[in-house]
Amino acid sequence: GSRSAQQGAAAGDGSAGGAVAHTPSTEDFSLSLLDTNLPAEAETELRSFIAKRLTKGALFEGMGNVASVGLSIPEGKVGCYYCRFQQESLLEMATLESDINAPEYVVCFLGGSEKEDTFRLELDKYIQNLKINLDLEQKHLEACVSPYLRSWFEDAICPIQRVVQLFQDKLASLLHAALSYTPVEVKNADERTEKDVSRFLAAASLQGLVQEGTMTSLCIAMTEEQHKSMVIDCSGPQPQLHNAGSNRFCEDWMQAFVNGAEGGNPFLFRQILENFKLKAIQDINNLKRFIRQAEMNHYALFKCYLFLKNCGSGDILLKIVKVEHAEMPEARNVVTVLEEFMKE
Repeated sequence: GSRSAQQGAAAGDGSAGGAVAHTPSTEDFSLSLLDTNLPAEAETELRSFIAKRLTKGALFEGMGNVASVGLSIPEGKVGCYYCRFQQESLLEMATLESDINAPEYVVCFLGGSEKEDTFRLELDKYIQNLKINLDLEQKHLEACVSPYLRSWFEDAICPIQRVVQLFQDKLASLLHAALSYTPVEVKNADERTEKDVSRFLAAASLQGLVQEGTMTSLCIAMTEEQHKSMVIDCSGPQPQLHNAGSNRFCEDWMQAFVNGAEGGNPFLFRQILENFKLKAIQDINNLKRFIRQAEMNHYALFKCYLFLKNCGSGDILLKIVKVEHAEMPEARNVVTVLEEFMKE
């Protein structure tokens, strides 16, 4: 009975990937190579690193890990994303017939540093799609796996960078749409651009960081305001935006992205995006604190107003807290007063 582990590796520029298969004996197992683009010596070192992790039971099915690993390549120490998984269809067969071992794979992607951790969720999703491909193409395993592994960097890591380069100073409107849950329509774009914009919006939104009920209510509220739906027309060399919104907060962060574009480092863009979301969450929490104080204190109400006026994102923050405080009469009254002040 053989299990297989698949291991892909990319050089420091993260341009490709590969795979390893392993066969267990009674107590131990060995890793066999399915595909790689590493030099032989470095591949052996990586195989040894993965074998140690497997022995310790440190690889959970479908959940990627990121670690720093030293290899005999010019970069020396690199960040390694690795993930173990099994083919679903063959796993079912193995369950039905106990003498069959379901194939197991380990995929590895190597990049310039441990910053791959910022893309761990994207890479986990990438592995899920690989599982689907393997189930569909069992007879042509290597033929279907190799091209997929070699495009990991372009497909999973670079979308944010491509969106920044495409939108330039119009990126502020995209950030604004992501924060405010404004529906976005992309027209006349190729499939990759459409996917890139969708991924950017998902990565820039506060999904998972604000309460789920709040997010749902905001989505419903924004969808009902159809005139506020943003349209991106990609028929020309530069995308044209219709019904686009923006604010000072998003303009400032757009500048950080544009300044970072000179270096062209996708990991830097992801870090800027995470910092953007972190600042938005801090502002929301500060506003909530001020609102709680303002329920009993008129001076705190004035502090609320000054905060909204100066933070650069008062329009969005007010919408978010309005939804969150809809069932709380005293807080709702404070929000209503703030709305009137902001309109004036």
